[in-house]
Amino acid sequence: MKVLYTAEALATGDGRNGRARTSDSLVDVDLAVPQAMGGSGNGTNPEQLFAAGYAACFHSALHMVARQAKASLGESSVGAQVHIGPNELGGFGLEVTLEVVVPDLPHDQAMELVEKAHLVCPYSNATRGNIDIELKVTND
Repeated sequence: MKVLYTAEALATGDGRNGRARTSDSLVDVDLAVPQAMGGSGNGTNPEQLFAAGYAACFHSALHMVARQAKASLGESSVGAQVHIGPNELGGFGLEVTLEVVVPDLPHDQAMELVEKAHLVCPYSNATRGNIDIELKVTND
């Protein structure tokens, strides 16, 4: 792979109860275990950061395939839900639901673009075959 960009971040403290900062300091956040997992919830967590990154990356991929198809997405949006839970190996696993809203296109056309975006999005390619991804497409 020809590397176009490298993001760097450093986590300190106790992992999920600590701090994470990118090398340019544009992201600098306190981390905390979510209340649902027995923590304080007084900070963000890796799943929220992953959800934000995946949603933004997927939306960018969707815009790219829409431009190639000469289709207008209108006021589209992508929401990502990252679910965490115990797996059968004694560790933890993730599942993702991507909720894509494309108000200006018929559902079938929007779904076709979403499926194409899923083939080109780096997050989708990195997770393919590793975690379950559910794609939901609506017009509102």
